[in-house]
Amino acid sequence: MTAPPAVAAGGDAIRPARAEPAGKHGVLDVRGRFDHWLQSRLPLNDTQVLTQRNVYILPTRPGLMMAATLLVLLVASINYQLNLGYLLTFLLAGCALVGMHVCHATLRGLTLHLIAPDDHFAMAVANIDIQLMNEGRSHRRAIGLSVMGTGHWVWTDVPAQGSATVQVAFQPGRRGRHRVPAITAETRYPLGTFRVWTVWRPAAELLVYPTPEPLPPPLPPGEPRSGSASAASSQNTGEFDGVRAYRRGDPMKLVVWKKLAKADELVSRDTQQAQRYELWLDFAQTGVADTEGRLSRLCAWVLAADRLGVDYGLRLPGQQIAPGCGAAHRLACLEALALC
Repeated sequence: MTAPPAVAAGGDAIRPARAEPAGKHGVLDVRGRFDHWLQSRLPLNDTQVLTQRNVYILPTRPGLMMAATLLVLLVASINYQLNLGYLLTFLLAGCALVGMHVCHATLRGLTLHLIAPDDHFAMAVANIDIQLMNEGRSHRRAIGLSVMGTGHWVWTDVPAQGSATVQVAFQPGRRGRHRVPAITAETRYPLGTFRVWTVWRPAAELLVYPTPEPLPPPLPPGEPRSGSASAASSQNTGEFDGVRAYRRGDPMKLVVWKKLAKADELVSRDTQQAQRYELWLDFAQTGVADTEGRLSRLCAWVLAADRLGVDYGLRLPGQQIAPGCGAAHRLACLEALALC
C-alpha cells in the first residue's frame, strides 16, 4: 500500500524524497553486512590493546592518486631516460613508505580503556569517556575516535608515556539496557596517504531511562495509609499533601531547600499530613493510554517528587517499590521504568 503524501503546516503537500540509486543501496547493504560480520568476530572487552592483529591499514584516495602519479613518473623516466625523474620518483616512493610505517606505528601499541558510562534518558545525547594510554616514547598525533557508523569524529594527541581522555557521543533511541556501541579509532598521520584503523567492542552496558514528559501534570494526591484513621479527603492542589507553603516559625529542618533552589519558593514538609498520606505513582493511574506515554509521565513524576524531597512509591505491572526518598531510591525507580 502506498502511503499518502505528508502535508505541511500551510496545507501544501510535501514532495517525497528523491529515490536513491539502486547501486548506492547495494553498496550500503554490502558495507553494513561487512560491519556486522566484523563486529561478530571481535571479542567484548572494556580494555583494548592495539597490536598488529587488530590494527588494519589501507591506502586512502590521495594515496591511490599518489601511486598513480608515481607510476606515470616512472614510465616517463624510463621512456625519456631522465635521471632526475628516477630520483624524484624513488624519493617520493620512499617518503610514502616511511609515512606508511609511521602511520601504522601511531596506533600500534596504544591501549584503549572505557570509563564506565553513566545512565541516560532516551533520545538524549549520551557521552562515552575513553582513555588512551601511551606507554611508548613517541608522541602519537591526530588520532580520531567515533561511534561506529555515526561519522562524528573526535581528534586528540597522546603524549609520550602519557594518556588522554576523549568523549564520543551517540543517541540511544529507546529505553532499556543496551550494550555500548562499537568504537572506531583511526589515524592518517603524517601524510594522509594511508588510513590505519581499528574496531573495538566494549563489554559495558548502558541503562537508558524513558524520556521524561516535558510538561507533566501535577503530582497525584496522596493515598491514605493502610490502617490509619480516615481523614478528610485530599484536595488536588497541584502539590502532594506531604508539603505545604512555608509558615513563619517553621523549623529550618522542615524547609524543602531543593524546591527553593529550583522554583524560588519556600515550602515545608507537612509532617501531620505525611503521617496520614503517602504518595504513590501508579502505572494504572497516569491518565495516558499508551505504555510509553505512561512510563514517560511516571519518569517525570519521579524526578519531580525527588526534587521536592518527599517520600514516594512506584507501582508498575508485576512490580512495586515501597515509598522512600533519596538518590538510591530515585535510581531504583528509574531502573524499574527503564526495564518495565
